Amino acid sequence: MKRVLLAVLVSFLFVSLVHAADHGTAKEAVALVNKAVEYYKANGQDKAFAAFNDKKGQFVYKDLYIFAIDWKGTIIAHGANEKLINKPTADLRDSDGKLFMREMVKVAQTKGNGWVDYKWTNPVSKKIEPKSSYVQRVAGRDLLIGCGIYKGN
Repeated sequence: MKRVLLAVLVSFLFVSLVHAADHGTAKEAVALVNKAVEYYKANGQDKAFAAFNDKKGQFVYKDLYIFAIDWKGTIIAHGANEKLINKPTADLRDSDGKLFMREMVKVAQTKGNGWVDYKWTNPVSKKIEPKSSYVQRVAGRDLLIGCGIYKGN
């Protein structure tokens, strides 16, 4: 009985570690945004957006990816879903009705950077889950760069 219990416990810990290894942390999301902002400043908009949109590139890590949004709420780069590029999202609401894209723009405009919490469908679990995105204003531009994490991870 003790062996079975120990085996179950070890299996659970292994699965938990593997699961955690596939998901980015808040610290990793902030680091990826900082890297993307520096890349944008050093290489310009066209090269940066091409790099951000590359699903196998340097701005996709684990389940993290970079996105860029202008002050109107239009997605202008997205590392996970190219179909969202050039889509106006200012009126996009989460499952609770929160205008989270507007809040991302407001945080970037007023604070320069910060976290925005909302609920969104996790593409892995297919369930609506709490999510948080770190956004940072790009100095001298009407633009923010962000990266989100699912908070259950």
